[in-house]
Amino acid sequence: MIKAILFDMDGLMIDSERVTFEEYEKLLTEMGYHMTREFYCTLLGQVRNTIWSKFYHEFGDDFPIEEVWKEGTKRLDIRLLKEMPRKDGLLELLKYLKENHYKVAVATSSGRDRVDKILETAGVLSYIDAVVCGNEVKNGKPDPEIFLKAAEKVGAEPSECMVLEDSEYGLHAAARAGMKAICIPDMKYPEDAFGAEVKESLRDVIAVLERK
Repeated sequence: MIKAILFDMDGLMIDSERVTFEEYEKLLTEMGYHMTREFYCTLLGQVRNTIWSKFYHEFGDDFPIEEVWKEGTKRLDIRLLKEMPRKDGLLELLKYLKENHYKVAVATSSGRDRVDKILETAGVLSYIDAVVCGNEVKNGKPDPEIFLKAAEKVGAEPSECMVLEDSEYGLHAAARAGMKAICIPDMKYPEDAFGAEVKESLRDVIAVLERK
């Protein structure tokens, strides 16, 4: 029996992956670099150290990653806090989960300060029982640590959890945690869903839960 729903945040709850790509693409163009959508998609769901390594590999060891990261994050947060593009069906699903007494946790690779701001601005904090961020675990996805910690925070066994994810790394982590999962693809359709059901929208999750 499913008792807890564990959400990824970027690209799943918030349409931030598209916005992130647009802002970093614009910034890098201003600096004389060219970032492709294909390269950007390899960064999705990764922790910061891995992302930085990929930038160095793509653009060279002298790539000014700290400057890019700081300025890119600043531009992204300004835009997100101004627009806050919630993904289709998010509020309807959260209301359903609340009314039906599911525990809800967010398990995201992003840092705590950013996550709290985004969830508050999106108007969804009241629906969430626990949040686990990337800087609160030793190992990022696809390691299952973040999902296992989220399950522990809401008092659920892994077998009682369902993970909602958009990235292959997150789906792999859910499978390794022994949790059921639903994939809602964002910018990249998964090559391997690791046993997860694939749906078009968060709106489809309610029907899945009702047949469990």
